[in-house]
Parts: sequence; structure tokens; C-alpha cells
Amino acid sequence: MSWDEKDVWHPDREFIEKAQLTRLAQRLGVDGYDALYELSLRDPDTYWREVNRFCDIRWSMDYQNYCDLSRGAPLPSWFVGGELNWVDTVLDDAERAERSAIIAEGENGSVRRLTYSELRDEVRSLAAGLLHAGITRGDRVGLLMENGVEATVSLLAISYIGAIAVPLFSGFGADAIMSRLQSCSAVGLIATSGFLRRGSFVDVRATIAAVRSKLAGLRLVVLKRSLEDPAQPDADAPYVTWEGLRRSAADAPPSARMSPNDPFMVIFTSGTTGKPKGAVHVHGGFPIKIAHDAALHFDVDADAVFCWPADIGWIAGALVLSAALLRGATLVCYDGAPDFPTWSRMAELIERHRVTHFGASPTLIRGFSTHEATSTGADLSSLRLLITAGETIAPEHFVWFQRHFGRGTRPLINYTGGTEVSGALLANVAVRPIVPAGFNARSPGIAVDVIGPDGAPVTDAVGELVVLGPFVGMTAAFWNDEERYLDTYWRTIPGIWVHGDLAMKTGTGDFFLLGRSDDTIKVAGKRVGPAEVEEILVEIPGVREAAVIGAEDPVKGQAIIAFIACDDAKQDVIGPAATRRVREQFGKPFAPRAVYVVSQLPKTRSMKIMRRVIRSIYSGTPTGDLSSLVNPESIGEIERVIAGE
Repeated sequence: MSWDEKDVWHPDREFIEKAQLTRLAQRLGVDGYDALYELSLRDPDTYWREVNRFCDIRWSMDYQNYCDLSRGAPLPSWFVGGELNWVDTVLDDAERAERSAIIAEGENGSVRRLTYSELRDEVRSLAAGLLHAGITRGDRVGLLMENGVEATVSLLAISYIGAIAVPLFSGFGADAIMSRLQSCSAVGLIATSGFLRRGSFVDVRATIAAVRSKLAGLRLVVLKRSLEDPAQPDADAPYVTWEGLRRSAADAPPSARMSPNDPFMVIFTSGTTGKPKGAVHVHGGFPIKIAHDAALHFDVDADAVFCWPADIGWIAGALVLSAALLRGATLVCYDGAPDFPTWSRMAELIERHRVTHFGASPTLIRGFSTHEATSTGADLSSLRLLITAGETIAPEHFVWFQRHFGRGTRPLINYTGGTEVSGALLANVAVRPIVPAGFNARSPGIAVDVIGPDGAPVTDAVGELVVLGPFVGMTAAFWNDEERYLDTYWRTIPGIWVHGDLAMKTGTGDFFLLGRSDDTIKVAGKRVGPAEVEEILVEIPGVREAAVIGAEDPVKGQAIIAFIACDDAKQDVIGPAATRRVREQFGKPFAPRAVYVVSQLPKTRSMKIMRRVIRSIYSGTPTGDLSSLVNPESIGEIERVIAGE
């Protein structure tokens, strides 16, 4: 990794003194991040006890032991003897009752606001309705909704009664929804009839009807009619309507008393092969980890206005919701295309709602940078902190975002974890210098390292990102598939969580992600992460995005194949430029054997580029689960380009 020293962000003394991390360290009697991290590993009981106090986690019965490992490291029990419902931390603080909880903006410009008091009433109203409809503790309930007030209320209400939410991507088809709901024996589904995308109504009714007809176990299907829905009112008749389900908030009993190890969410993530994995998250895991990360990594306090557009169907949706509401901040939701009607949409939203904390995926940041004048034209002076996550980011785009949205004076938090770990394994803390595209911290409480092929820690070399023991926030297992969970994370190196990411730890203590382990390319005996090559390719003028895969090669073992997304550039121009750039900057052995230019790369809704899909197309092997793709039409284009059509 290379960058200029001028691109490194440095906190000033005032920022460090006011930071949430500094306050927690002082309460624990230590000085700074390094001492805090060391304490979190050396004395986790003391650390997590103070985190619970600092984050004001509401326990209805205090716990006795931080962790019980009697079933082994992969299957810990957290906060033994305690009792809580994580929703209480959001709703049961009288001091925040009249503060703004949610600002929800739609693509059509509509805005709805709720205070914490109003949010509590909405949650209790829906909770009472769910109970009246027969949904009980432990029942699984699907959530197929656009980001906004109702999705937030639904997730909280399901947890409030002790049921288990199953978030679903709003772009899923019927088969993808059915496979997920069926695998966890869901008995309910709360869905929206449709939503706006780029000014057009996307009708979801046919999908809901197909799911309902094929899943006999669905006892309750609730339909929230979209304001833009052109269907006649009688089209709602087959379902329980959102308004028809809700009852008086006074009818709701107190929130259900839950063990810290009781599930509140099963969220599915697609693997390279096989059926989607249902990660189980518990009341004493995910919410506590996210409250912790919101304070230490995002520096969120009650004055924060937090916006990070994310689909409720992915882990980022629950993460963003929890990061804001568990800290008593204001959550700004946006439902729509981030570049509609123009690339000014997000900047104008920031100005309109005086957003202080703004998150964006690397893909969205690249879009901003190619439309700089428009995307940065509004007043961004309210921003205090920026976040990026979801995939690797090139240093140039990291620096651009920090300079143009953060004015060069606001920190950009690079954050990485995953569906199965709740929040961060690695992230930035704003009390230390932040290098472009890097991570300056291991998240406290998690023993993270990078190891080589022999299992020993490595520095300044590509290795596997691992966690050396159990940690708060890790999935309790996969739903009804404990063996697959153990095989996926714990059995490659017994007793160690192998995360599946390639990473590098530098001599200065910074970390960099270099792609997924199954994306590793080994050219002439040297392992290389695809992100290292992709960083070079996106520097070429006209290149929007790049994806690099490895292909079998009789001489080198593997050779690099590059796929480049451009708007107008031609193959005969970009191909030679890409080959030359990699040869000059990375070395002759790594020059791509082939370069393909396309208009788009296959991506998930969270904007991760699906290298495994590209690799499967190129090699002619089955592509596996494609339900999470937001642009399946990209597959046909890649097939045609490879075939030379």
C-alpha cells in the first residue's frame, strides 16, 4: 500500500479529549486506545461490565459471569444469569422521550419524523397486534420492507415480544424469500406492497402472493400498503393490513424477559456454494457489540444525526438502526436510489437534516467521485464523521471521500466485520492517525491477527484474518446447522475463528484487507489479493470499477484475469493500458493474461462486487446462489464478452 503522508488524517487534542473512546478509557483507568485494547483482552469481565454501564444497556436482571465456555470456544454463553430485552435500551430512557428518534425520507421527497416517545408507542402498538394475531415468543417472522419507519418499528416490535426477526432483501424474488423463510420455519411475514426506485413503482405483490401460496406454515402475512401503490384497495383483502394489525399501545404487555443467549434475529448470508447460511444473533450479543462500536468507532452520542443508507434485509440495516437508536441519537433513513434524481441527492439530504455521521459503501463513493461537482454541491458542514464499509476501498477513493465530504478535517472510519460477527473485527478509531484505506485498530474485546500458511502471525505479508477466541457479537451458530457453522469458521485451525478474508498487518500496526480468501490468486508461487491489483486498475482514467480473478495457468499456476467496468472506454484502449499499468506498478509476472471491458460488474444490493460469480462464469462452473445480486443482467454481458461476441 502506498500513499502520501499528507493523506494521513491526524486527530487534534480537542477531538481526542472529547471522544467517546477516551471517556471509556478514563472510566477504566487506562490511557488511550492501546491500553484500552490490552485491558479488553486481559480482563474482559471488567471491560464488558464497564461497557454495559457506559452504553447504558438496560438489564432487567444483572448477569453474574461475562462468559461461560463449558461447551467450548465456538459455542459460548454470554452474560450468564442475566436477563434483558435489547429493545428496552432503545425505548426505556425517559430523558430521550421527546428527542428526535427517526427521520425517514422517501425518494419522492416525503419526510416522516418520530420522537423516542412516539417510537415507543408505535412499537408497542405493533407488538400488541402481533401478539393478538398469535405470534409468540420464539416465532420467526420475515421482514420484507423498504428502509424507513415501519421497518424500524417492525424489527423492534418483533424483538419486543420475544419473537425472532428474519430480515429479507427488498429485491429478492419469491424463491429466495421462500428458501430463507422455509429453512427457519417462519410463521409470519411483514411486507410492503412495493416501493419507488428512480421514480417508478416496484410492485412486490406478486412476489408476496407466490410466497404465501407455497409456504403453508405462514400463519400471518401482513401487508403495508405503499403510498405510491396504484392497486385498488380491494387488492389488500387477502392479507392482514398494517393498520388492521396495530392495536392500542396500551394493550401491549411489558417487553418479554429474555436470556442474553435467546435469539432475536436470524439473518441469511449467501455462501460461495450451498444454501444461504442463517446467522443467529442474540439479545446479549449483536446489540451490545453494536452499541460498543457506535461509541468507540463511530463516536456516536445523543447529539448525533446518523445516516448510512442500507437495506434492512442485510446486516448493515440492523447495524445502522441499532448504532443510532441504542445511543439515543437520531436515525435518518432513506428509501430510494442515492443518485435520484441527480447525484446531489445524498448531499442535499445531509444538508436538509443536518446529518453529523454519514456512511457510504466504496461503490457509492466511487459514484460520488465521478460526479464531484453535483455530489458535493450542498452544505456538508454538519458532518462530524464519515464511515465506509462493505468491501475494500482504494486509497484514492478513501482520500477523495475524506477530503470532499469531510473537508479534510473529519475522520473517515473504515469498518469491517460481517454478517456472522455483528460489527467490527477491524476498524478505525478517531483518536489515532488514519491512513488511507487502512484500519488503525483491532476492535476492543476481539483478539484479531493475521497468520501465514503455517499458522504463525505474519507482518508485512498477505495472510488470513483470524480471531484467536470467542467474542461478543459472534453468531450463536447457523440456524439448525451447527455443523456447518463449525466447519466454516472453527475447524480449519481448531480453536481459531478463520474469517475468510485476506489481510496484511504492517510494521506500524495498521491493517489492510485484500479480498476474500477464496478470491486469493497465486501467481508463480506468490499469493496476491485481488484488491491489490484492482487498486491499480481503478487509477486508469475512465475506469469505474475493477474485479480481478485467478485462472489456471500451465506456467504460473494461476494467471490474473481482469474485468473492468467503464462508461465509454473501448476494449482496445483500456486493455493495453490495464496490462501496462499492472506490469509497471506490480511486476511483470502479474500482468493480466486477459482484460475484459464491461458496462457493469455483478454486485449485491450492499454494492459488493461478486468475484466468485465472475470466476464461475469464466471457468464454466456453476455460479451458486445468485439471489442477492441486484443486477443479474450483468451476467449475460460478461458471458458475451468472454465468448467474444
